[in-house]
Amino acid sequence: MKTPTISTLIFFLFVVFSCSWAASVDVQDAFFQCLSGEFGNDTSISSLVYTPNNSSYSSILQFSIRNPRFISHSTPKPLVIITPDHESQIPPIIHCAKENGMQVRTRSGGHDYEGLSYASKVPFLILDLINLSEVTVDVEQKTAWVEAGATLGTLYYRIAEKSPILGFPAGECPTVGIGGYIGGGGYGVMLRKYGLAADNVLDARIVDVNGRILDRESMGEDLFWAIRGGGGASFGVILAWKIRLVDVPEKVTVFTVDRTLEQNATQLVHRWQYIAHKLDPNLFIRVRITRQNSSQDGRKMTIRASFLSVFLGRVDKLLPLMQESFPELGLVREDCKEIRWIQSVLYFADYPLESPEILLNRTQPNLRYFKGKSDYVQKPIRQRGFKGMWRRLYKPEAKETEIFFSPYGGRMAEISESAVPFPHRAGNLYKILYMAYWKEEDVQNSDRIIRWVRRLYRYMAPYVSKFPREAYVNYRDLDVGVNNNEEEISYEQASIWGR
Repeated sequence: MKTPTISTLIFFLFVVFSCSWAASVDVQDAFFQCLSGEFGNDTSISSLVYTPNNSSYSSILQFSIRNPRFISHSTPKPLVIITPDHESQIPPIIHCAKENGMQVRTRSGGHDYEGLSYASKVPFLILDLINLSEVTVDVEQKTAWVEAGATLGTLYYRIAEKSPILGFPAGECPTVGIGGYIGGGGYGVMLRKYGLAADNVLDARIVDVNGRILDRESMGEDLFWAIRGGGGASFGVILAWKIRLVDVPEKVTVFTVDRTLEQNATQLVHRWQYIAHKLDPNLFIRVRITRQNSSQDGRKMTIRASFLSVFLGRVDKLLPLMQESFPELGLVREDCKEIRWIQSVLYFADYPLESPEILLNRTQPNLRYFKGKSDYVQKPIRQRGFKGMWRRLYKPEAKETEIFFSPYGGRMAEISESAVPFPHRAGNLYKILYMAYWKEEDVQNSDRIIRWVRRLYRYMAPYVSKFPREAYVNYRDLDVGVNNNEEEISYEQASIWGR
């Protein structure tokens, strides 16, 4: 049999590419014809549509990409990006996409860990909700309507603008979009007091696959249940959430206490496991694990455990509570700051405490490449288990790794695992987030760093939840549930993975 020549191979690839490109153009043209028919003489949509032929296409695409791993030339790009500025524009878009076999990827903040809100292997469009970002706060009713394109930072700012004693139990990253965040459950530093963000949703507005705009009453309780933790984008386009605001004191107390291995960090983390989930629900203590140089020349390294906390109360009440529950940490008054609740949001985001307006900024400073994975811990890990983790953090690939232990218990243990489709309730001591970061100058090492975090994840298997090994859906991880043999895709095999 004759071996194909290079020229033959190039011609073959050219034909394949040309056919693929032509098919994409045909789909795109048919989509626009449909859209033109739907909108008729209304030309308002035209200024909200971007194709690769538009000069601003790349900037619109990249503006809300939070993981540079998915900006590469090899990442599939959308045929169209649409940024609607009114919910009535969305049903025709859904109809035309459905008619022409285009997948719709909905993006509210762009924080999907695997880029699924702005990338796909099949012809697709991005429905970017950046213009649907209104927040309407009702102080008397202690509620707010939040459009899906609003960020957590905007939500927090608008609440604090109206009241210093109301808040919302959501996450610490201000640039996360509220639409997808609540759709996956949504946790934050007040979860032990008030549960998840999804536990505090009263109503919602969505566009279903048939283009109908529905609220809680018209969608029915089954669908309303599913979108609060089951991944809202799986069931339609989330337009807005009506949320219950929660009471916060005029002053809260925050602290960060750092301890290295030489300062008994291993023993402190080990002890923390036994008490963090049992503490007063007003008290949240997270542990952040990093490595640091322990000598000026950088030749020696150690592990640092940072205990980061917010207490919904004053320092005079916190100190005796800590002395009783966790005296080993050695917390003193000088470690603590009494600040307003909105300032605690800035504190956990590592923003200046006196600049709340920064929460309105949708751009995220210092973007880094990353790969994330998650676990749930149901039995305390032995010290030797932690020591094995520390050893792996000394590897070159772990240079910028952060590992977070976030405690559960409190209100989280009281809510039924079937209240919303978020089953990680009673029985879970804490959640682990493994985050391996790297910078642009290390991009050639991306695969090596990703393999390293996967090895760490395998090492942790004996110490975390089993049958199934649980994972947090908002920490998207496409490694989870992958079939070993693509030719024999088995539901039974896949079903042992994450809840």
